[in-house]
Amino acid sequence: MLKLNLQRKSANIGNLLLSRSATTTTTHGSHYQYLQRSKLPTMYFQRSLPRLPVPLLEKTCERFLTAVQPILTSTEHSATQQVVEEFRQGVGMELHARLKQSDEANKHTSYISKPWFDMYLSDRAPLPLNYNPLLVLKSDTRPQYQQQLVRATNLIISSLRFWRSLQADLLEPEVYHMNSKKSDTPAYRRWMSVAPKAFATYASYAFKAFPLDMSQYNQLFGTSRIPRIGKDELVQSPNSKHILVMRRGYMYAVNVLDSSGYIESPSVILGRLQAVLKQDAEREPTDVPLGVLTTAQRDEWARARAHFVSSSKNADLLEREVDSALFCVCLDSAEDGVFDEANQVPLLKHLLAGKAQNRWFDKSISLLICADGTTAVNFEHSWGDGVAVLRYFNELYKDTLQQPYVDTATVPTPAIGANIVRALNFEFDDTTRGAVAAAYAQNASIVDSLEMNLLRYPQLNKGACKRYGLSPDSIMQLSFQLAYRQAFDRYVGTYESCSTSAFRHGRTETMRPCTLATKAFCEAVLQPAQRQPSASELRAMIDKCSSVHGQLTKEAAMGQGFDRHLFALKNIAQLEGLSLPKLYETEAYKRINYNIISTSTLGSDALLAGSFGPVVRDGLGIGYSIQNDFAGAVVTSYKNQAKGKEFVDSLENAFNKIRAIIEQSSSGRRK
Repeated sequence: MLKLNLQRKSANIGNLLLSRSATTTTTHGSHYQYLQRSKLPTMYFQRSLPRLPVPLLEKTCERFLTAVQPILTSTEHSATQQVVEEFRQGVGMELHARLKQSDEANKHTSYISKPWFDMYLSDRAPLPLNYNPLLVLKSDTRPQYQQQLVRATNLIISSLRFWRSLQADLLEPEVYHMNSKKSDTPAYRRWMSVAPKAFATYASYAFKAFPLDMSQYNQLFGTSRIPRIGKDELVQSPNSKHILVMRRGYMYAVNVLDSSGYIESPSVILGRLQAVLKQDAEREPTDVPLGVLTTAQRDEWARARAHFVSSSKNADLLEREVDSALFCVCLDSAEDGVFDEANQVPLLKHLLAGKAQNRWFDKSISLLICADGTTAVNFEHSWGDGVAVLRYFNELYKDTLQQPYVDTATVPTPAIGANIVRALNFEFDDTTRGAVAAAYAQNASIVDSLEMNLLRYPQLNKGACKRYGLSPDSIMQLSFQLAYRQAFDRYVGTYESCSTSAFRHGRTETMRPCTLATKAFCEAVLQPAQRQPSASELRAMIDKCSSVHGQLTKEAAMGQGFDRHLFALKNIAQLEGLSLPKLYETEAYKRINYNIISTSTLGSDALLAGSFGPVVRDGLGIGYSIQNDFAGAVVTSYKNQAKGKEFVDSLENAFNKIRAIIEQSSSGRRK
């Protein structure tokens, strides 16, 4: 009997070891550990990317004058022309020469990179609404994958697979393919692999494939913005093995990598998230939700943090567990809200800024996961722009749909070990309690003053634009101009961002969609019926607007806008202690940089909704997209400052007018 028991025990141990070995092989294998295994190294094109050009001063002056013309009177424009000409022939030439000299001395980067980082990090405004944008992921329609902890586990695994691929230089290089069927192919990659690295980008151009700058990708993970008096700093811990998980205001450091740096198995990560919920269930919600401090004005937060870390325990926990976490996962409770198709606003407001008791806005990336599995990405903006985040966002959605690793039937592995899931038990004194209470009240007041209005317009979509030969983005921007003009009887400074990531260390350039062409169309379409041009004439004006918008897009993408150049020249003057040139004090410069209409679009099949706050108190923040089945916009504004509801109602009317013109003119053409 003893011998039999020993044999059985030996067999069980053998089976257990075999099982563990199989698990180790599976989870440590490249298929699980890496999202991609690119034949071309991730940074393959980085060395050969062209440098962001410094535009000619003459062209910048011309473009500025053209851009401000629609929002100035003829008298104001004439006065502006004189000031601009004095600038072009005088101090502007001197500043431009110094900028060129600085650019030549820093060939490893772009002329805009450092001043743009400094601009973000020096601004003292709170991050929510002012900077951190929101991207909401489409839900998984399969119930077994939408449950909160299941979806969180799969999203964490996909995030880690993306990060490990990036670290190992195995993530596919970011390339914009003009015709993906011809260039996004094995043949293209074979040709690129033999191209000399110093010329790889130019070899890619021959395929009409345009490599993009990936310098920002390295700060997607393990990065935190640390508040400092006057100017914040970014810190990075790329070798961390844990993530920050938040639940009802409590913080937990959760190990997601083993001692060798491999991603833990799916059941292990699921078990560790369950351990968080178990610990959370055993205590009341925290009365000092520390994360609220990340909503504060940055100098206020810097002072509060300096006091908080005067405790060595707090300093250690904050720096070792919070700042260094790879990313943040916020598991919200049912009382925080769930997605309601018929009334999306409450949840979108909560995800964008909300009460902030369960947030850490200083992390580069935060995954916000609601009780019903609705998921959003909220990201700190100073370290990078939309290109890197959107790539991560799309890859995350695709990976969790195609190969989720856990479902509701998965048996979690219990979290064993005191240091695997670590509750961060900070020390709070009255000063910190008071700072948290003040930050909470201030943020609550701001969020309460925020209005959000949504519009879904099914009659305009990708298919309709293609059918009528229209540029979707141009149509949306024209609609915003018409909507604002007919609602408020004026034209205002309008902002549209365009990436300059085709260049090394490129950031963004501003496009100014309020043009003489859009103004002419708006005035024509708002004429009384008897004086209005024909449908075919109005359609020709729409085409003109599209042509102008397309040219602005092309110039901006090629680094030939005017905003960043003027910004850099102003920065040179400030750095060298020179008097501010008169151009920057003109009504024209102030008016065009006071962005009443601030817009941003993200073309993604993974996107359910996107939103951000207005950039000025009496402005509108418009997150928009044209999808396969509708054109949509999420419009934010502040109560008693801007009339967001009136704008959205007017926008629907603008869509109706433009659609009617398109359909009538197309019908006439067919006849």
